[in-house]
Amino acid sequence: MEKDRIKNNPADEEKKTPRWKSLVKKFGIGGIIFFTVKGIITSTLIYFLGKNAWSIIAGYFTGIFD
Repeated sequence: MEKDRIKNNPADEEKKTPRWKSLVKKFGIGGIIFFTVKGIITSTLIYFLGKNAWSIIAGYFTGIFD
């Protein structure tokens, strides 16, 4: 009887499913596409803004105090 409960435990089924399947089940395909695009945009902004961050910051403060 106890063996049957262990076999039918839903926590065991979650452990067997791959990680990507559980993410698709949790967020849906639209959510995964959204987070992927959001990550690409964020990474691009950090890269390009980080390259010239000090010149942008210096220009901003120079403009304030002029």
